[in-house]
Amino acid sequence: MSLIRAYALPHPPLAVPGIGHGQEKGIAKTLAAFDEVSEEIAELAPETIVFITPHNVLYADYFHISPGKTARGSFSRFNAPKTRFETEYDAALAGEISRIAEQRGIPAGGLWERDAQLDHGVMVPMWFVNEHYTGYKAVRVSQSGMDPATHYRLGQVIAEAVEALGRKTVLIASSDLSHKLKPDGPYGFAPEGPKFDGAVTEALARGDFLSLLKIKEDLREGAAECGYNSLTILAGCFDRRGVDARLLSYEGPFGVGYAIAAFTPAERDADRDIIGQFEQFSLTDARKKQDTEDPYRALARGSLEHTVKNGGNLPLPKDLPEEMLRDKAGVFVSLHKNGRLRGCIGTIAPTTANVANEIIQNAVSAGLSDTRFEPVTEAELPYLTYKVDVLAPPEKITGPEQLDVKRYGVIVTSGYKRGLLLPNLDGIGTVEEQISIARRKAGISEQAPIDLERFEVIRHE
Repeated sequence: MSLIRAYALPHPPLAVPGIGHGQEKGIAKTLAAFDEVSEEIAELAPETIVFITPHNVLYADYFHISPGKTARGSFSRFNAPKTRFETEYDAALAGEISRIAEQRGIPAGGLWERDAQLDHGVMVPMWFVNEHYTGYKAVRVSQSGMDPATHYRLGQVIAEAVEALGRKTVLIASSDLSHKLKPDGPYGFAPEGPKFDGAVTEALARGDFLSLLKIKEDLREGAAECGYNSLTILAGCFDRRGVDARLLSYEGPFGVGYAIAAFTPAERDADRDIIGQFEQFSLTDARKKQDTEDPYRALARGSLEHTVKNGGNLPLPKDLPEEMLRDKAGVFVSLHKNGRLRGCIGTIAPTTANVANEIIQNAVSAGLSDTRFEPVTEAELPYLTYKVDVLAPPEKITGPEQLDVKRYGVIVTSGYKRGLLLPNLDGIGTVEEQISIARRKAGISEQAPIDLERFEVIRHE
């Protein structure tokens, strides 16, 4: 195998002496591990280092692989403009990764370069590497907005491309962990922060990449992590292969988690079919939720499945509860796949004869017409779970003090623009956040005057 080593490294700019100005002494364990890794890389003498970064251009449905022959960068953004970088890209390897990704149906390549300058997700690890070793070319790969399983598959592609070219390669997954570890940290504290970091560091220490993939979206969001998907790409490089895993350090004295880990490939191991095991886990988890569906969720699932498989709308079932046929209300239907939102469409007020028809209409729209996502495919249907929110009529309120993010949804109106946000959503803890997100959804600026309404929902999940 030409991928000889992979590392999970953080990217705190203050770790660089010209930026930290002494603050770096507060992360002594991290600095020592950085030096250990850099010395190892110098001994390995790789031809190419592949950097996975969360801080270059990020697309929702495309992995950006930086094109060109060379790249430059500096820490001028961090008041250290004299600390500069220039690296030669391994264009052949970047091209091979793009080629194999296209064959696998994974959108990746060098299109739409927005900023050719190196980002700090690359430059911080590069600074430490370059202290000991500079005889390498680089490949810079960005994360995307796609799900962790797709990032894992890109890791499989990278390993295949490296092997196809016979390139002696090291991979660095640039990844800070939670940004919410301390009340006095720059991002505050959330209980999800230490829980997320504990789950990640335990998985890294054991090379347990299945547990890494199983980490739920709501835990990631609550932790305000940075770079989780860099780690899932790294994990994919070791699919069906044994791995010697070492957790070299972890600390978070400034409120952000910094972990450093090393991974050395071992022999082929068919039992480490991680992506196959994850898909089976996801399917089993979805089936358990489907088995406990009430009539509202079952109708949402049945309507989307009917349309995707057969076209047209599902005929109204005859065995529905009376209130679904009697009542009229606005309804939101949301779809989730592996804990991630896969589509959400709703109506503020009723647009059909009853709640049942509202669910049928909006479930199909959520699966096929939410412009944030590609339409749901038939192959995805078994993995989907559904939530149905039946809205009570909204009432006007005079100010934010009459809102409660757990109990009430909010509608903001400015002129002809109107935005809605449901109550009790993961990752939204304050009324201010709730209103701000509703503004953004409607395209209303933070300065524009707004009218507020609130509403309650009956949630079926």
